[in-house]
Parts: sequence; C-alpha cells; structure tokens
Amino acid sequence: MTEGAGIRAGDLPDDLTAAEAGMWQAFRNGSVYDLSSGDTVVDDPHGGHPWGPERTVRARIVCWLLLDGPPALSGRVASLKLRGVQISGVLDLAGGTVTPYVELRGCRFEREVLLPEARFQTMRMVDCSVPRLEAARVHTEGDLHLPRCRFHNGVRLTDAHIGTDLLLNQAIVYRDRSGRSIAADGMTVGQDLQAELLESHGELSLRSAKVGVSLSLRGARLANPYTRLALNAPQLTVGRTLYLTPAGVGSPALSGSTPARGTRIQRFECQGGVRLDDGRFGDSVDLERARFTFTDDQELSLRRVQTPELRFLGERPQRGAVVLSGAKVINLVDRSSAWPTPGNLHMGGFAYENLVPTGRFPLEERLGWVAAATAEYNPEPYERLAAVLRAGGEDEDAREVLLAKQRRRRETLPPAAKLWGYVQDWAVAYGYRPGRAAVWMAVLWAAGSVAFAHASHPPVQAGGHPAWNPALFALDLLLPVIDLGQVGVWQLRGGWQWLAATMIILGWILATTVAAGATRLLRRN
Repeated sequence: MTEGAGIRAGDLPDDLTAAEAGMWQAFRNGSVYDLSSGDTVVDDPHGGHPWGPERTVRARIVCWLLLDGPPALSGRVASLKLRGVQISGVLDLAGGTVTPYVELRGCRFEREVLLPEARFQTMRMVDCSVPRLEAARVHTEGDLHLPRCRFHNGVRLTDAHIGTDLLLNQAIVYRDRSGRSIAADGMTVGQDLQAELLESHGELSLRSAKVGVSLSLRGARLANPYTRLALNAPQLTVGRTLYLTPAGVGSPALSGSTPARGTRIQRFECQGGVRLDDGRFGDSVDLERARFTFTDDQELSLRRVQTPELRFLGERPQRGAVVLSGAKVINLVDRSSAWPTPGNLHMGGFAYENLVPTGRFPLEERLGWVAAATAEYNPEPYERLAAVLRAGGEDEDAREVLLAKQRRRRETLPPAAKLWGYVQDWAVAYGYRPGRAAVWMAVLWAAGSVAFAHASHPPVQAGGHPAWNPALFALDLLLPVIDLGQVGVWQLRGGWQWLAATMIILGWILATTVAAGATRLLRRN
C-alpha cells in the first residue's frame, strides 16, 4: 500500500515499533496511552532510571500524528494523550498547525521541543522533562499548560500568543546560553499567567508582555547569580493584579485560595534585581511578605509604574535599593518595616493619593521614611506627604511634615540664613505653630511691664504728656508700626534704654516670622 492511502484509511505504517503502534491506535481512539510501570521511582521523568525501547517513541512519529495523522475511529475524537512515554529525537513542529488535542503527562524528552510559529488549540505538558522548549511566536487558541515540568536549558516564548491561560506552576527552569530561564518578551496571554511555586534559575524576562487578567508568582523562587536581574519585566501590562506573595505548599488549589490551616507557606523570594519600569497594572501590585535579596548594585525598580494600589508589605531588603521614581498609585498600602534603610530608597516624583498603613506607622517614622528617600534636600516628597495627610483630614500632621521640610532645608543654607532659620523655628516654628508667637509676646509683655514699673521715666516735654503706664509702654515697644502714644514721650537712660531697644528688636522678629508663616500658609492654601 502507499503511505498516503494507508494513512487516510487508518492503516498502520509498516515501520512502527510496538510502542509507536500502540500510540497510533490510542491517537485514533482519543484515549490515554500509558506506558508507566506503576513504580513511582522508575516512572519519575526527572529521575535517573533508564526507560527502554518498550517505552520510547520517535519524535518523527509524534509529529506525523499531530500534523497529518490518521482519522479518528467512528464516534471518537483524535487526540494525543501520552503518559510515561519517552520521546527520542527532536520534536519539531515549527510552523505547523496542530488540530488534535495534545496532553503529555510524566513524559521524558531526549532532545529539545521546537514549536516556533506553530498553532495549537490547547497544549498541555504536565510533569515532563524537557531539555529545552523553543516556542517563539507560538499561537494557541486555548491554554498552554507546563506545570511541574523541568526545562534544563530554558524556555523561549518570545512574542507568543496564548489564547486563554499560561500555566507554569511548580515548573523548574534552568538558564539557557544567554543566561535566561524564561524568555517571554512581547508575549500576550488572554487571561491568567500562573507561575506559582516556580523555580527560575536565570533571568525571567517578560519585557513588554501583556496579561489579560492576573499574573501570579505566588511562592515563586527566582534566582540569578549570573547577571544583574532575576525578573526583567519593563513595560509589563497586567489587566488586574501582579502577585508576588506567599503560596501554600502542597495545596491542590494554588491560585487565589487561602491555604488551609496547617499548610506550609512558601513566600515569594527573589535573589537578583527586579525591573518593573513603566508597568501598567489594572488593580494592584501585591508584595505581601515578599523577600528580596540584592547585592549593593541591584534594586527593586518600579520607575513610572502606574497602578491603583501598591501593597508594599514585604521584608526590608538588607542591601540594594528600592526605586519608585515617577510611579503613580492611588492607595499606598505599606508597613514601616518593609522600607529600606536611608540612602536605599528613591521616590523622586512618586505620586500617591492615600496612605493605608498596616500596623503601627507613627508620623515620626513616616518622616524618617521621607528622609530616607532624600539623601539631598528635596521638597517634593515632603509636600506630597503633607498634601495626602491634609486631604485625609490630618491637618496637624500635615503641618508637622511641612515644618520638618523647613528644618531639612535649613541645613542646606549658608550660616547667616541658617541662623535666621533657627530664629524662625524658635519663635513660631516657621509659622506652622503661630500660637507660639502669642505666647512669646505675652511673656515679653509681662516681663517688660514688671521691669518698666521700676524705671526712671522723665517726660520729654514738661507738659502735654499722658500718664505713665508701664504695661502700655512695654506693649508699644513690642508692636511694630502701631503707635500707642507711649514710647515717644518718655526718656529712658542707661540699661533701660538697652532693654527698650531689645524689646523693639524682639517685637520686629516676632512680627516678621509671623508674617512669613502667614505668607506660607496663604500660598499653600
């Protein structure tokens, strides 16, 4: 018989091995072709136990079935469902259109899997051992599932289009020759990208990727000791939430579920830099209990990120930096213990509208948070914090923040201006505590009234002068511009002249500082 006629009739090709003949028949029947032995040690696709020819099929025959396979049996749907099968040779489906449903469980590939520009309905590879997956520009109408697989030389999904979900839960991926574990730049995922409990040894690259719903890295462990970044995802777009949060180990339902009592929790851990610059997230970026381990030149970079909510609730990085320059969020949910030490936080142009602290975060520590972000004086973080506090009805705290800004600014001034700043601070706290001026004025008035009651005060002219009133005389000295008709009609000599001059100077200082504070208040309003 001719090969084409035999295929169309459903006959077995002549050169198939026994294992391949069984796979051929299972494909036509749409049933699972299971060659596992029942021994978990032997059947482990990642173990060292050899699988003989009785469990091995050629990659060429698998491609034959998927691209130009025989018709299904009557009343069946042709599909390739393999379990415990070893596939020899390169599985090359590049550029092909695969119509049958594909599900490979616990299989072992001797060489790489090539899927560039291939088209699938749904593709599932579960708990498989794969030297390398090359799938640039692959297109699936449905899901691409790769959970619990091990990829020894990386995965490439550059510009891939996944119609619904991409699953990488509990996968283990080692780097390729370029240092990347998963290269998925420009990838589009229609719904969720789940990579929970993922182990990535190399750079996970998601530059300009788009995820329609949520991207979950719950419990993932990313490590890249070779280059600067462990997660490189600038211009990442996620329709809802990016989760860098804990996951329950051994939980049957990983995504979005609360682990049952007694379940061991594995937090998200990253050893290497994280770059999320210019990302857009529809709901939030969640860093609950995330742990980052950086070197001195690595950082968590959130430059120009835009999201309604940033949940900055991870562990404080011991080294490296956190950069929020130009980021825009509505709700900043944070705790004091999550932020890095002074010099390692950069917030220039960071805009937020509401502060939602978790746990105790007093104003003193919040001011330390701003100071940590400004190695050199910068008014913008103080003004942003004061505006947010004022919008929340905390006017007193807002004034304290602006006072802290003036004190920080004072340290940058030349000596004369710095001295004048200390005077303003002492007198009326730069106008943010105007009641202090009234207190000082009352103290000076009382002291002056008592002192001048004992002063010798001959009149300037023998007649036509008012009666001597030491209280009015002291008040006339303290109030600039206003004339109460006392100072010009009495003569003082010796030390009383010096006391009068001192009170005039102090009156002008108090009046000037009050005016400066009032000007700042009016300008701010």
